[in-house]
Amino acid sequence: MATVKHKILVLSGKGGVGKSTFSAQLSFALAAMDYQVGLLDIDICGPSIPKMLGLEGQDIHQSNLGWSPCYVESNLGVMSIGFMLPNPDEAVIWRGPRKNGLIKQFLKDVYWGELDYLVVDAPPGTSDEHISIVQCLLETGIDGAIIVTTPQQVSLIDVRKEVSFCKKVGINVLGVVENMSGLCQPLRDIKFLKPSGTSEQSDVTEWALQYMKERAPELLNLMAYSEVFDSSGGGAMKMCQEMGVPFLGKVPLDPQLCKAAEEGKSCFEDQKCTASAPALKSIIEKLIPKRAAENGV
Repeated sequence: MATVKHKILVLSGKGGVGKSTFSAQLSFALAAMDYQVGLLDIDICGPSIPKMLGLEGQDIHQSNLGWSPCYVESNLGVMSIGFMLPNPDEAVIWRGPRKNGLIKQFLKDVYWGELDYLVVDAPPGTSDEHISIVQCLLETGIDGAIIVTTPQQVSLIDVRKEVSFCKKVGINVLGVVENMSGLCQPLRDIKFLKPSGTSEQSDVTEWALQYMKERAPELLNLMAYSEVFDSSGGGAMKMCQEMGVPFLGKVPLDPQLCKAAEEGKSCFEDQKCTASAPALKSIIEKLIPKRAAENGV
């Protein structure tokens, strides 16, 4: 840890809000800025980072310096319990002390070399594992935590606890990201269905797109947006104002970002993630402003 310049902890109050997706894309972005980056997955029971970085099936190796991470690129290394499981479908059924022991090993025994940034993808909640994570990171210094949430109150209730946890243990909250902030995608990518009065619906996508192309082609350049989660309570922005923590921005629910995560790719590589990539770029520029602007990530 002494050879790591900056350490960022990524937290969520609840599972399923896209915390690991954000951690993966943040790591891809930092690596694209020519930083030396490490991504540490300490979600012991649900290690999804190997899949999201395209490293499924990889093995970790041990040397006299410690455990060696698996590498996506020469400047992006990854460590996860997912690399240690003999079967990817195998459940990790461990009690707290064993989990905490592995977390401490990950934080102390992995040889990263010289790193500019270490992104730590933590499990959801504020459990015993989080206390172990914080204790180890505070010993060597930590920049702070990014908290990921979705807009609805069911998620924000738990995020408030996460903010409170950070304040109690002395970790700076770098900001909150509102993920899945509405479904947003190009209109031309939407499937159109015609109700039939029964449970079956007929697909009229081809007809609808052809109709627009002939009658109103300018519509095909528009983005379609739909609010998936109820944000009438003000969402993460209002919560941040009430709790006195920075609001980093909103990332829409983008099918292309979901596909990039499934394929273990960066959403910045091509122009397909037209809804999510600009939103993520804006958030990253708030965290690391100068280098992000120079690299156009």
